[in-house]
Amino acid sequence: MPDKKRLAADLLGKIVLSRFLEIPLRAFDRLVKKGEQSPQFDALKSALTVRQLPGTQTAPQVLPEAQRALGHAVLVDGDVTFFHHSESYGREYLFDEEILADILARSANSMELARLVRHLRLINTRNRISCAIVRKLIETQADYVRSANPLALRPFSQAQVSAALRAEAGIKVIVDEGRISRLIRKLSIILPGGKEVDLRSLCPKPRQVHYYFVDHVIKNERALMMEGIIRAPLKDGEIAAEIGKKFAARLSRRSVAYIRHDLGIPDYRDRGHKGGYLTATTDFSSLLPLTRQSVLAGAPSEPGVYEIRTQDVQTGVCSVVYIGSAGDLRKRLGDHLRGSSGNPSLMQIIAAGAKFRYRLVCDGWRALERHVYLAFCTTFGVPPACNRMSP
Repeated sequence: MPDKKRLAADLLGKIVLSRFLEIPLRAFDRLVKKGEQSPQFDALKSALTVRQLPGTQTAPQVLPEAQRALGHAVLVDGDVTFFHHSESYGREYLFDEEILADILARSANSMELARLVRHLRLINTRNRISCAIVRKLIETQADYVRSANPLALRPFSQAQVSAALRAEAGIKVIVDEGRISRLIRKLSIILPGGKEVDLRSLCPKPRQVHYYFVDHVIKNERALMMEGIIRAPLKDGEIAAEIGKKFAARLSRRSVAYIRHDLGIPDYRDRGHKGGYLTATTDFSSLLPLTRQSVLAGAPSEPGVYEIRTQDVQTGVCSVVYIGSAGDLRKRLGDHLRGSSGNPSLMQIIAAGAKFRYRLVCDGWRALERHVYLAFCTTFGVPPACNRMSP
């Protein structure tokens, strides 16, 4: 019976920690500050040493729009230094267990004090995990952090992050894959150039890195043809060979074909005679599912041009059905999802499942929309199926 009670307590503790790791960043900051301003905290001061985790630094000034960013990286003589956006994110509480036990035994408010102690220990665990993860990710992805070039990313999955941290001496908490996933799913950091990136993007699996390689080789293909280095678009096997030479990564021809399909890139035959539209959309993003979650996570509230495709690809039929532009891409795509665009044929396709990709444009997005639209008409001989008029 005691073993069952112990098991239940351990399980409850894991559930509580899991939920605590998922607290949004700003709410966590408020929770830390509220705890330190409470009378219960004053009552525990003789048993507490409050400090910042070793090696952590706090930024003197934080931009107000950095709501999800744990901190920002700065280059100092070529080395990356990370600054947290609040002291709360690096806070650590050290307990004198004997004094703490005496305070709890003598206090009339022992339940409230014990509750605060549990919160402080949870804060310790969360901050130790987050600081260890950020340090390891910046160390492993240093080339990417410096350059913001996705081609510099190294495959480093969450399972690999966990294994690397478990192998280190001095880590006081268990950093398993589940805890990493719960903690970083809503967190980001700001790179030295000012780009904000999700922490999850620093934990790519090999296939995710291969997407960047395939995209790069195909986008570079047109320049090679213009210079006469190659005479025709590369076949999938040739793309795999080029990736092997440039990035020392081994991909099969079939893997390249799967990735190319996911990126919405035609095969070498179509690229040979449909280069007009391909060239016009060179700087578009990767294809994303046109769902509410994907739009909120992947489409910025900035001006640009976008393309909508059908979910299924049919041989010999272009899957692009709509080309548009907007001053706020996220809002416009959300309007399409809500069916408020007044385009019944497009609404029907979106309801059946669609994909989108986009390109950000600071100024002149309407002009770029027209350029892309005319490139489509020239390449395929007809306008996109759901565009009811020329832009």
